[in-house]
Amino acid sequence: MVEPVVQIEGLTYSIGGVPILEDVALSIERGDYLAVLGPNGGGKSTLLKLMIGLLKPDSGSIRILGASPGEAGGRIGYLPQHTHVAQSFPITVLDAVCMGTVQPGFGGIAGLFHPGEAKDKARQALARVNMQDFESRNLARLSGGQKQRVFIARALVDGPELLLLDEPTASVDSSSRSSLLKLLAELNEEMTVIMVSHDISSLASGVKSVACVNKTLHFHSAPVLTGDMFKMSYGGSDNDCCPVELVTHGHVPHRVLGPHGHDHGPDKGEES
Repeated sequence: MVEPVVQIEGLTYSIGGVPILEDVALSIERGDYLAVLGPNGGGKSTLLKLMIGLLKPDSGSIRILGASPGEAGGRIGYLPQHTHVAQSFPITVLDAVCMGTVQPGFGGIAGLFHPGEAKDKARQALARVNMQDFESRNLARLSGGQKQRVFIARALVDGPELLLLDEPTASVDSSSRSSLLKLLAELNEEMTVIMVSHDISSLASGVKSVACVNKTLHFHSAPVLTGDMFKMSYGGSDNDCCPVELVTHGHVPHRVLGPHGHDHGPDKGEES
């Protein structure tokens, strides 16, 4: 039996006695593309930080690629939610990507002076996100969508098996959002992808499973938004738990969901 890429059981985490996550269980198979949805403050970013070992749980167990959090090294790529770069910070695109290389014996992460091997890996990562022509540019002077591609390249530089992204499209325009989501679907052909988003009203094309996080976690092994997920995020009664209305026409791709109240089973809906 193949071991799951992510295996979480009985996970609890709190800050100052205030529970952030309670009794979370999650199992992700290799090759999955999981969308982690839920409201702001629901614990989504905290869950990712627990996975990579930036935070320690109060109780429960986490196994990532068969190891404890923090032990998988370059096998995990991580894009944090906040990636602001000051306009005055003099770093090129290539140097920014090189900073994602793991250098055992050199403090864990490479500095601004990189051996040729690190630069070769950075150029390969930039090519994967179609930013190879920007390696000498000042990172701070790129557009929002271009910066996100560079940060994704930084997460890819060591050839990870698992890619974790926290709100990768939150600060970009609609055109950049569409191209970034297409890129993530392409990357999923080579690696497992877990993407956090606060927008529970939409699912990215290519997503294979969904988890809704709001202190607890509700998982669905298909790209479906269920009534339980909406209740977790918005509250409401069993018969009135979906506040989302969608109006679309023309050539905009969309998915029409069947009834998804508490008493209805999973419905993959119809795509147009």
